[in-house]
Amino acid sequence: MILEVICHTTGMGFAAIARVTEDRWVACAVRDEIAFGLVAGGELEVQTTICHEIRQSGQAVVIDHVSEDPDFRGHHTPAQYGFQSYISQPIFRNGEFFGTLCSIDPRPARLKNPQVTGMFKLFADLIGYHMDTQDRLARSEAALLSAQQAAELREQIIAVLGHDLRNPLASIQAGGRLLARTPLDERAKTLVSAMQASVLRMAGLIDNVMDFARTRLGGGFEVERRHSPGLADTIRQVVDELRLAHPDREFVADVALEAPVACDDGRVAQLLSNLLANALRHGAEDAPVTVRARTRDGRFELSVSNAGEPIPPARLAVLFEPFTRAAHHHGQEGLGLGLYIAAEIARAHGGALGVTSDAVETRFSFEMPLA
Repeated sequence: MILEVICHTTGMGFAAIARVTEDRWVACAVRDEIAFGLVAGGELEVQTTICHEIRQSGQAVVIDHVSEDPDFRGHHTPAQYGFQSYISQPIFRNGEFFGTLCSIDPRPARLKNPQVTGMFKLFADLIGYHMDTQDRLARSEAALLSAQQAAELREQIIAVLGHDLRNPLASIQAGGRLLARTPLDERAKTLVSAMQASVLRMAGLIDNVMDFARTRLGGGFEVERRHSPGLADTIRQVVDELRLAHPDREFVADVALEAPVACDDGRVAQLLSNLLANALRHGAEDAPVTVRARTRDGRFELSVSNAGEPIPPARLAVLFEPFTRAAHHHGQEGLGLGLYIAAEIARAHGGALGVTSDAVETRFSFEMPLA
């Protein structure tokens, strides 16, 4: 997805993520629209690449027009591979040089501007951050061999990830907003929407991790209940954010609040976001996700329902426990904290979160007193 955005945004025909070592240049991922002839897993002689020099310097290289560039017009690499424009940004994994995010084209291109160079740095940081996270998760899974080890490592991971994820996420959010303001074709807009969906999911994951840390490390789970005349708008806003991030999914919002509700708006929004994320992950993709909010008989009721396979009875019994994940949907699952945090938010409001699931629909319902 990143390589497609690069090609669409810059107009360049080839982009790649490369692993670069002292003696090897290996393509990890490739977007080739100019018949360059390289595929993922393909290799180049590392000494023939500019990436080899970037590995030594640790600095990005940007060339708008090779023939007019005083530093590179006589360089052997453009002559060998036949390109006129080039940009390459180093990728670092766990603080060490991993490789490069690079793009070339046989035509000149305007690359030396803050928008393009900033985008490349953002994406290179995102790739490195993703690999760092995968490394952490791999190390964690290898260590989770017993219940005691799992408990100890979860607390450590929460403390580390809760801090380390916030800064790169802010950069990703800023980059997404920058790209959204850039003139893009429809394909690129779709890719940017997918990026924004990932950012929303990661933001929710961070909130869940930090809240879990507070509940497990002695801080407790705090809510600030006050009468909220804007609760209906808050609920609609959460739905609208997910609708924009998932344009291929259908959402129905049925909100009718006729009495004031004393609640923590932000926490209710977090609860709803977690329930919607769960519905998107496990619900039928060709059926709508429905949100209903009501006030009646002195209580506030909020529900999220979706079609799809019913939840097995054995899983229903542990559904709101932390780190509970479905056995399927690999590649989409999170840490298994979303429903646990939602249940804790409900409990902190003096209410409860329940679930019913059958062949027709799965419905999560949150109920609490109005005051």
